[in-house]
Amino acid sequence: MNHRQKLAGEKSNAVSKFFVYLLMAVLTAVIVVPVAWVFMASVKQNSEFYGNPFALPEGLYLQNFADAWTKARMGDYFFTSIMITAVALCILLVVALPAAYVLSRYKFKGSKLLNTCFMAGLFINVSYIVVPIFLMFVSGDKLVKRLFGHSVFLNNPFIVALVLAATTLPFTIYLLSSYLSTLPKDYEEAAYVDGAGYFTTMVRIILPMAKPSIITVILFEFLAYWNEYIISMTMLTDPNGARTLPVGLLNLMKAQNAKAEYGQMYAGMVMVMVPTLILYMCVQKKLTQGMTIGGIKG
Repeated sequence: MNHRQKLAGEKSNAVSKFFVYLLMAVLTAVIVVPVAWVFMASVKQNSEFYGNPFALPEGLYLQNFADAWTKARMGDYFFTSIMITAVALCILLVVALPAAYVLSRYKFKGSKLLNTCFMAGLFINVSYIVVPIFLMFVSGDKLVKRLFGHSVFLNNPFIVALVLAATTLPFTIYLLSSYLSTLPKDYEEAAYVDGAGYFTTMVRIILPMAKPSIITVILFEFLAYWNEYIISMTMLTDPNGARTLPVGLLNLMKAQNAKAEYGQMYAGMVMVMVPTLILYMCVQKKLTQGMTIGGIKG
């Protein structure tokens, strides 16, 4: 009887593993096939799309990337995305690191209220507030133009970076606070005995210990900023001005007298995807470990 139960259990485990592997294979195909198709389409000539769109390319037509980089201004948009992402990350870290440290390590009057406010920000989708932000900036620009004669808030990459950092601040503080709260306070007490102040203790003792969580924040928010569309599309309204890569993809359909240049369009998509794919492949282990540490332990 025990032998039969053992065989039945092994058979049940084998069936379960089969369905798990089958599901994983299907999910992998759903993700990999479209990405591979975009890469394949990016090296096709435009005439090849009017036949079988799933056919292999006749050759490597790399001119699509050159046309997308120059004619569709994807090169300008690429550097704009880099600048906005870098500035937004700097602003986010400068604000979030001290805030998370104080809220997680100290109790003071109003600390619970601040924590509640930041936690409430986790449930606010940027799509719900982007229009009020835009209208507020329009009103601000009208006032600024009266005083100085030029616009400040709209079509300004720095303002876009500031808004991106502000909208991701609640999640970042939550993630960092969850990790910092798990660190023993013995390290801080030893630093205070040695004469270190609050700022020195945070910079030299606590933040180096929180490196896994900080790396997770940098990587996660880089992906979010790099692929962001709604805020950039709303705040950067000048068609001849600065725009990010996701927004710049819209210009690919207008290239060459509004003719649909599919090769250029998919080449632009590849330009958007490649940095994030390379970054994720290089640091996927650290990203997963950091999110597990910051989320579960907290």
